[in-house]
Amino acid sequence: MKWVPKHLDTLLEALLQHLYLVVTSVGIALVISLVIGIASARHPRSFGLIIIITGVLFAIPSLALFALFIPVMGIGTAPAITGLSLYSLMILIRNIGLGFQSIPDDVMEAAHGMGYGRVRRIWEVELPIAMPFIVGGIRIAVVTVIGIATVAAYINAGGLGTIIFQGIDQRFPEKIIAGGLMTSALALSADYLLSSAEKYLRRRNGRPA
Repeated sequence: MKWVPKHLDTLLEALLQHLYLVVTSVGIALVISLVIGIASARHPRSFGLIIIITGVLFAIPSLALFALFIPVMGIGTAPAITGLSLYSLMILIRNIGLGFQSIPDDVMEAAHGMGYGRVRRIWEVELPIAMPFIVGGIRIAVVTVIGIATVAAYINAGGLGTIIFQGIDQRFPEKIIAGGLMTSALALSADYLLSSAEKYLRRRNGRPA
């Protein structure tokens, strides 16, 4: 490889752009999903309807979804982050809802009997129990968004997809390989770290890892 050693700064910049897209979009989706997931977890019909709606959004091809926002937001990171956040919603809301639904009724009754208010009960009792599910959802969302974010290079959002598409346009295999390997390495690293955190939380809660 001759191009990679001479352009490490370019690869690092693309990696940082990719991380920005992933962390920002999943972070936004997580805040929204916590509100929706917690509110709908105890209401099966509402929860099911929300999963269907977010599932429909998830099924829209990435380029088509990004293109929907371009007339309003223009090209760049804004439509990319918006689209990537929407892709994360189904995964995060589902896992957050399942996490809160998994809390035993006797735990809820005990918290109520001890005088816990709703906010305090959610923060001190329900959230810690549901945390392994939440981290599991974050893991899946992050790995998914890392892959989809490469497509965002088509709308000038930057990231590792820029290197890959430059390689395709220039018929330069080294760029394609470098961009692809870095994307894969990023996804595998995120999966490993978040999977380890999820297993630790499950063990702490006394559940099988």
